[in-house]
Amino acid sequence: MKILIASDLHWPTINGVATFSRNLAKGLAGRGHEVLVIAPSQTGKHYKEVDGNHVIHRTAAVPFPFYQNFRISLRPDREVKKIINEFEPDVIHIQMLLGIGQAAMRCGNKVGIPIVSTNHAMPENLMDNLKLLAPVSRPINYILTEYGRRFHSQSDCVTMPTQSAIDMFASASKIETPLKAVSNGIDLGRFTPVVPSPLIYETYQLPKDVPIVTYVGRLDAEKHISVLLKAFIQVLDAVDAHLLVVGDGTDADNLHQLASELEITDKVTFTGRVSDEDLVELHRVGTVFAMPSPAELQSIATLEAMASGQPVVAVDAGALKELCQDGVNGVLCEQDNSEQMAEGIIRILTDTALHKKYSDASLAIANTHDINHTLDEFLAIYEQVMQ
Repeated sequence: MKILIASDLHWPTINGVATFSRNLAKGLAGRGHEVLVIAPSQTGKHYKEVDGNHVIHRTAAVPFPFYQNFRISLRPDREVKKIINEFEPDVIHIQMLLGIGQAAMRCGNKVGIPIVSTNHAMPENLMDNLKLLAPVSRPINYILTEYGRRFHSQSDCVTMPTQSAIDMFASASKIETPLKAVSNGIDLGRFTPVVPSPLIYETYQLPKDVPIVTYVGRLDAEKHISVLLKAFIQVLDAVDAHLLVVGDGTDADNLHQLASELEITDKVTFTGRVSDEDLVELHRVGTVFAMPSPAELQSIATLEAMASGQPVVAVDAGALKELCQDGVNGVLCEQDNSEQMAEGIIRILTDTALHKKYSDASLAIANTHDINHTLDEFLAIYEQVMQ
C-alpha cells in the first residue's frame, strides 16, 4: 500500500502530533508499506530527506512564533499537489488542518484519493499561548471548532486518540463523517520498567537517594507547568524529593524564573530538549509522573511514563482520565489546583504499597496501547476507505 502522511507538525518538532506522525510513518514502513511524509522544511526551503525507512518531503516554511522549533508552510498547494501526483498514494492520512493538511485535503478530494484525518488538537492548545486574545477566547474557540468541523467533514473517516476526545468533538461539532477512536500508541519494546542506566543520573546530575517527580513534554503556556512547580513546594514540605522537567518550549524562561522565585532551583532539573535515547532513560528514573495540562486528547508522554512503570497524578480534564484512572493507577485533581496535585504526589511517594499498586496498574493500562495495535487499526481503516 502507498500511504501519504501530511503533517504540519513533524519531527524534529517535539509534541504529541509530531511524535505520533513519525511513529506511524516508521511503523507502517516497517511493515513493508511505501510511506511518504509531507512536512514543513526546517531550513525554510524545499528539500527531501530519508528518515530511516521512509522519505520526507519538506515544503517551504517560515518560523511560527508561538511554538518552539516549529515552522509552518503558508501556501504549499503547488508543492503538495506535485508530490501527490508523483507519488500517487492509495490513501492520504492528514495529521493537522494547517497549510499542508489543507493542501492535501484539497488535492486528495479533487483527484479522488481516499482521505483519513486525525484530530489531535483542542482550541485551548493555541489560545493559552495567545494571552492577548483571552478577552475574546470564547468566540475564537467557537470559530476554531467550527473550522475543524468543516475541515474534517471533507475526509472519509475522522480518528481521534481517545473516546473522550471523540465525545468532546461530537458534542461541539455536528459531523456526519464516521468517527473512530484509535490510540496514538507507543512502542512497548522501548518504554519498559527496567532499572535506568547509572550514566543518566550523571549526565543530568540527578540525585539517586530521593524520589523523582517527572514531567515530560513541551514547556508551553497551555501545559500549565507553573501549577506543578507550585505544587512541588508543598511536596517538599512533606517529603524530600526532586522534580525533573524534560522538554523545551516558549514558556521555558518563565518557568526557570518561577523556580528561582520559589527558591527551589536546587530541587528542580530542567533538561531542555533531549535525545530519543535519553528520553527513554529519563522516564525510567521517575517515581511518579505529573501531568498538569488540561488540554490533552491523549498524551503520549503520559503513556510512555506508564509503560515505564510510573503512577500518574494528572488533571481531570481533556481525555487524561482514560489514562490516569483515579484510584487505579494514580490520582486525578482539579485543573490548576496545586494543592490537590501536591496531595496526590505526596500520597504516592509516602505509601510504598500504594505506589506498587498504581505502578502495576499503569503497566497494565499501557499494555493496551501498543503501537502494533494502532498500526493494525489504521491499516484496517485505510482498507475500508479505499473500498
